[in-house]
Amino acid sequence: MASRSERRHRVDPADRQDHGERVPGPVLHRTRELLCAGARGRTLEVGVGSGRNLPFYPPQVRLTAIDTDPAKIERAREHAAELALPGRFLVGDVQDLDFPDRSFDTVMCTLTLGAVDDQAAAMREMYRVLEPGGRLLMVDRIGRARLPFRLVEQRRRNPRRLPREVAVEAGFRVGHHDRLMLGTIERVVAHRP
Repeated sequence: MASRSERRHRVDPADRQDHGERVPGPVLHRTRELLCAGARGRTLEVGVGSGRNLPFYPPQVRLTAIDTDPAKIERAREHAAELALPGRFLVGDVQDLDFPDRSFDTVMCTLTLGAVDDQAAAMREMYRVLEPGGRLLMVDRIGRARLPFRLVEQRRRNPRRLPREVAVEAGFRVGHHDRLMLGTIERVVAHRP
């Protein structure tokens, strides 16, 4: 049986079907490590997919993970079992979270915001379920700013926006943000005041 470290770096071809996995592996791998290291206490991962973040969570995290796809939830549950990582894995929609207000200390959102129909509703829900002082850890693609790509982006049913702008509009305070991949990916660390 492979060690946790060896399993951590294995990439199952089915995992490539997760949200936005066209981002080059090493860039996203390091981002996952950095963001997951910041998770504390009761943690909600929205859009868990097949569980690509699971190897990077600290041991003290009490994880709840959701995705709209039952097959991906099952794959994430299996991945967690391989890692001996306890957690709850549920079918759910980030735009309408089935959790009480202030249920979590951390919310992790990896390449999910740009995949939902209503980014503002999703961000408001993430804000609602966080405790005051709770952390939002997020990485996502941003809208294209240069012509002609900007015109294409504006015509999309769900045009991508800067993740940090959507977070600020929902009430979050952004503590850190930076861009990767020639400015096409944004990492955000924010908190609910």
